[in-house]
Amino acid sequence: MKKLLLVCMFALGVSSLSAQAIYPKAGEDWPKAKPSKYGYDEKKLEDIRRFIIDSMNTTGCLVLVGGENIFEYGALDRISYIASCRKSVLAMLFGKYVENGTINLDTTIGELGMDDHGGLLPIEKTATVRHLIQARSGIYHAASNAGSSLDNPKHTPERGSKVPGTYHLYNNWDFNAAGAAFEQMTGKNIYKALEEDLAKPLGFQDWDITKQRKGGNRKKSKYPAYHIYISTRDMARIGYLMLREGEWDGKQIISKEWHKEMLHDWTPRDQMHPKPGKFAYGYMWWLFKRGRSELKGAYQASGAMGQKITIIPELDMVIAHKTDAVYGRKTKGSLITKLMNKIIDARIKE
Repeated sequence: MKKLLLVCMFALGVSSLSAQAIYPKAGEDWPKAKPSKYGYDEKKLEDIRRFIIDSMNTTGCLVLVGGENIFEYGALDRISYIASCRKSVLAMLFGKYVENGTINLDTTIGELGMDDHGGLLPIEKTATVRHLIQARSGIYHAASNAGSSLDNPKHTPERGSKVPGTYHLYNNWDFNAAGAAFEQMTGKNIYKALEEDLAKPLGFQDWDITKQRKGGNRKKSKYPAYHIYISTRDMARIGYLMLREGEWDGKQIISKEWHKEMLHDWTPRDQMHPKPGKFAYGYMWWLFKRGRSELKGAYQASGAMGQKITIIPELDMVIAHKTDAVYGRKTKGSLITKLMNKIIDARIKE
């Protein structure tokens, strides 16, 4: 009967303890729970461990349900590069300053005096900060770092050919300029804001501001990439804050309004470029729009070579996944998707 009750509750996508959210204390490990407590089969999860060992280059993986650790693999405390997950983290940081009036998202980059090597076109200077965090600026200047659609000329429109706000292109110039705009408008270094607004309030276990460093070729663009280096278990804290709609142990760290705005599909799936896939795009968050029913309302911070923070509200679940990209330990996105599906399929069925 107890097993049947668990099955029914998870068929509805409802955790038995979701009303009583569990939070780790500052600097402490995630509390562990037997997978069966949340309706998951321990043997199937152990089979997933073998899949990771045999098929992936995972350095850390942590699965939370109801705020408790039901599965882990690897060195969860290892600090390494989170690639483009940094963009989703910056979106979270924006909220406080938008809401207190420090940042006006409709300020243009021209009004901020932002320019770049060779000069930006007049139409490009009409792009707003909002356009930057939507990847809809219409600015196709070279970025200081690789890793976006601009790296493939066939995907890049001509400079000045798109009115800002009308066309989505995943573009590192936008994201790096968004970081520069954040620092200019707040007067704060991104890493200091991350420390004060997320790392300390969430009780990061492995935060080290001295390991944070910007990168990129500044001869290509004035605006560097604000690379972020954190551990898998602290990535999970970021995901869990998002799962709880910005609340952390009774305190609203990010407002529900900003949480909702970040996850609005500013770019619907059919407007994504270079081609539509299974995602729409919010403010630097990827929004699942196709796939299995459990992914309704799910979203993801996604970085190259296997850095992922996946939030699945229907299952009260966070999956943090990490590879050590510096040492070439990359994992294809298709394998990450397969891993996610295996985790979901580990639920106990009637």
